Amino acid sequence: MSSSILICGIGGQGTVLASKLICQAALSLNMEVHSAETIGMAQRGGSVVSHVRIGSDVHSPLIPFGRADVLIAFEPCEAVRNLPYLKKDGVIVVSDKVVQPVTASLSGKTFDSSVMIDTLKKNAGRVIVLDTDTLSSELGSSKATNTLLLGAAAASEMLGVSLGDLKSALGLLVKPQFVDLNLRALEMGAKCFLSK
Repeated sequence: MSSSILICGIGGQGTVLASKLICQAALSLNMEVHSAETIGMAQRGGSVVSHVRIGSDVHSPLIPFGRADVLIAFEPCEAVRNLPYLKKDGVIVVSDKVVQPVTASLSGKTFDSSVMIDTLKKNAGRVIVLDTDTLSSELGSSKATNTLLLGAAAASEMLGVSLGDLKSALGLLVKPQFVDLNLRALEMGAKCFLSK
């Protein structure tokens, strides 16, 4: 069985680390894994998209349109932008927090997350929306939003790796002082998925 996961967000949100955690978890299970990132013009503030594909029948790191099992989006506008990659019955795990693009801020326009979330719900098999500001406040840090979303995605059982596999990968890729925070974030994200 193969899994294709698209992770998208804005530079600085931890998109690349999330993809590396999935890859490390798969590699630890001796699974074949391919990944690729496309990073926007600015490291912070630009669009970042990571493709992760797991399975012996996968031969390219890039996910074709309509083939992603899971779309993990750190920002709703980025989720809408990358919606063409998702399968018709795919799962979306998305933060409800909009990051206003500089161009929108300069022109006085704003993005409404509810409009974007409605669009996602009309075009996916299942959409799990996390209030990442509230959850981060409960965790005591906003630095684990990526693992909150990753925990919710793991609970969907469509990543190809389990929550336990991701926990093991954390110890290998995250600095020791941040492991506990990220473990708690994974658990919290998984509980959010299961409660919706």
